[in-house]
Amino acid sequence: MSDLAAVAAPAGFLTPAPVAPTAGSADGTGVSDARKAQIRKTAQDFEASFLSEMLKPMFEGLSTDGPFGGGEAEGTWRSFMIDAMAKQTVKAGGVGLTNVVMSEMLKMQEARQ
Repeated sequence: MSDLAAVAAPAGFLTPAPVAPTAGSADGTGVSDARKAQIRKTAQDFEASFLSEMLKPMFEGLSTDGPFGGGEAEGTWRSFMIDAMAKQTVKAGGVGLTNVVMSEMLKMQEARQ
């Protein structure tokens, strides 16, 4: 079995590609600041949804019975807890997916103009 910890990602693997400046906004990207805020929110929501789907398998096999288990209610509300954990992870900085998605969305917006 190989040691995956020894494999390093290339430098800049999860950093967004630079966007060429154009006219249209304060920073010259051609996309308004309000639109950028909306794109960032959408990218953060996407990252939270992605993380939620990645976290779900971790909790599938956990038993909800026992002295400290939540019983049937824990199983019922578990998806809400996972979604909250994913949103909190994104709020704390996430795993770097937001910036990559946002960069690609900005490129698509600029191409449309």
